[in-house]
Amino acid sequence: MSKQPQPISPLKNFFAGGFGGVCLVFAGHPLDTIKVRLQTQPKPKPGESLFYAGTIDCFKKTLAKEGVKGLYKGMAAPIIGVTPMFAICFFGFGLGKKLQQRTPDDILTYPQLFAAGMLSGVFTTAIMAPGERIKCLLQIQATTGQVKYAGPMDCVKQLYRESGIRGVYKGTALTLMRDVPASGMYFMSYEWLKNLLTPAGRSHNELSIPSVLFAGGMAGIFNWAVAIPPDVLKSRFQTAPEGKYPNGFRDVLRELIREEGVVSLYKGFNAVMLRAFPANAACFLGFELAMKFLNWLAPNL
Repeated sequence: MSKQPQPISPLKNFFAGGFGGVCLVFAGHPLDTIKVRLQTQPKPKPGESLFYAGTIDCFKKTLAKEGVKGLYKGMAAPIIGVTPMFAICFFGFGLGKKLQQRTPDDILTYPQLFAAGMLSGVFTTAIMAPGERIKCLLQIQATTGQVKYAGPMDCVKQLYRESGIRGVYKGTALTLMRDVPASGMYFMSYEWLKNLLTPAGRSHNELSIPSVLFAGGMAGIFNWAVAIPPDVLKSRFQTAPEGKYPNGFRDVLRELIREEGVVSLYKGFNAVMLRAFPANAACFLGFELAMKFLNWLAPNL
């Protein structure tokens, strides 16, 4: 069970979540670039080896070829996208908690926290699905060498021209499959770890910075443990040429397992987990600090 002294304010969650999102992008973007490059690199021809041997190799080659800027490629889109998205994600979680409380000081159980987290996953997918599709298409341009899109807006225009709103929202079902259970896991594990790390008789607000960083980082890891398989399918599906997978993700799943086995569902595992810890630690620390500031600024909101 979790102790909640301050009444839940979805609005404060909204602003604090946005700030957490900015912290997350700064901490995590370099490893996200590496994750997508590893997940989408072409299969080597017979007798040739993979272009990137692994996470460290991809990191070295990107640095050597493009410098630090290469690691922060395409960061404008996530900053613009992630800030409102995390704002809405934390707002959804706050709302999910509030809806399940009969009185403002009701303490929620872990399944209720999981349900509140799942609601936030539904909220974010509506915004997230097109953003993810555009991000993947722009990130693989550098690897494939064909520059088709000048930037995010150009990408939206071309997709819309080619196949209407459906083209922009391609992969939404997979984004839902990834984000709804993963968000439930994310918030529930964070609250659980906060309870675990809070000494008896103390309140959550007194948690030390290292404790918040640890709980946030571990929540990120729990979140991705659930999210990686649908994420691999989604990256593949969203970057595939039109009409390659007529039955959607079932075709992607079949092809992956036939060609590369079940292990391939955990492609990019190291890059994801390496990024998940610092990025989400930064996110929750940003969130908690912003919440403290907002509670001080407007205690009754």
